[in-house]
Amino acid sequence: MACTILVAKHPPPRLVTFMSQSPRLAFMASRTPEGLALLAELEKRYANVAVDEADVLVPVGGDGFMLQTLHRHLDLRKPIYGMRAGSVGFLLNEARVDGLIERISAAEATTFKPLEMHASTDAGGSVAAVAFNEVSLLRQTKQAAKIRVFLNGAARLDELVCDGVLVSTPAGSTAYNLSAHGPILPLGSEVLAMTPISPFRPRRWRGAILRNSTEVKFEILDPWKRPVSVTADSFEVRDVTEVLIRESRDKTVTLLFDTEHNLEERILNEQFMV
Repeated sequence: MACTILVAKHPPPRLVTFMSQSPRLAFMASRTPEGLALLAELEKRYANVAVDEADVLVPVGGDGFMLQTLHRHLDLRKPIYGMRAGSVGFLLNEARVDGLIERISAAEATTFKPLEMHASTDAGGSVAAVAFNEVSLLRQTKQAAKIRVFLNGAARLDELVCDGVLVSTPAGSTAYNLSAHGPILPLGSEVLAMTPISPFRPRRWRGAILRNSTEVKFEILDPWKRPVSVTADSFEVRDVTEVLIRESRDKTVTLLFDTEHNLEERILNEQFMV
């Protein structure tokens, strides 16, 4: 008998069918005491199969370990059901060992695309990476960065003087973007947030909300005197001269959530916290 789960609320739903009655699970854990202890309890109760044999990946840890899992296994295109075993767990489900198969089979799914980042360096190199949360540019020295901003090839800001600037996905909008006073974006909103970090000029510019089809380019002005680095999630490239960012056209990731987790409700609550 096949077991099915619903995948993706945006775009229209599709079904993933597990060929066995119970989905085959691949557990992995962060190297923290909490993560390793929960992993041991899960392995006592459920079979832990190899990643390439699994129907669902189950990372155990915090949001940082969840991001590592997304990057490491993106090409497998397998649903991911994260379990919280850390201080932060916005993208993770509650850590309960009992009834895990039933929880996964009944889980709600959200599918989204990461950002693709292409950076050019002053040494003439070119580096590509993906980001599920955000791509952020930061000054490398005590002097503020000077950055020209292009959207779909047209210059929108001739000179942004700042500590940095970032482009965030909806999934990452409650992370660094929120700390930089950027907007929280609902999942499925099909928009991106561009948020300045400590902007000096233009003095009143607070950023922008962009269609997810927008191609963003940052040109670093005076990169030798005012060097800038770029980070795609946790992958950093230093001394960049130009950074191109766009939503991936072919990469997707599917996250599974308990119905009581309700990620959209959590994002809504974040907007009314005082």
